[in-house]
Amino acid sequence: MVQCEMCGAETSSPNTIKVEGAKLDVCSNCTDFGTEVKDTSSSSGSTKYSTSSSSSSSGGGQSTASSGSTSSSGGSSQRRSDMFDDMDELATDYDDRVRTARESKSLSQSDLANELNEKASLIRKIERGDTLPSDRVQSKLENFLEIELSAEGSSGDDSEWSGGSSTGSYTLGDVVKRKD
Repeated sequence: MVQCEMCGAETSSPNTIKVEGAKLDVCSNCTDFGTEVKDTSSSSGSTKYSTSSSSSSSGGGQSTASSGSTSSSGGSSQRRSDMFDDMDELATDYDDRVRTARESKSLSQSDLANELNEKASLIRKIERGDTLPSDRVQSKLENFLEIELSAEGSSGDDSEWSGGSSTGSYTLGDVVKRKD
């Protein structure tokens, strides 16, 4: 028995359908949610991306893999930067910092919310740790309460982490070859 990938029901004969570009094996009740895929073997070759293991010539696949390992070993001395490197990490005790700073100014949660032009329920959720403040709210809190909500020492954590290229393993970008 196979489990339907839409509803989770057990089915003995799953149908393959396509829903928003994703192929799913579903039960007969869920086939109306997508278009039925007739031939699965021809559609796998017509994808925009292919891996070197599925390429038709094995020599081309090996040259792609060797060039991928060359580029990954060449870049092993430093990891590539991404969009998350520029972002400040929120301190784990941000809720306590906000509450302590608010209480030191002798403000209630609703008073602080009025000063920041935010809802009191948002301040309550932030102080309970139920929600993370948006960048805009974080900036308002830091300026008004004169506190720092960003985590200190996060750069030390980044130096301990090593990407896949330093271990010699491939990333998806090393293996995938785009067909245009």
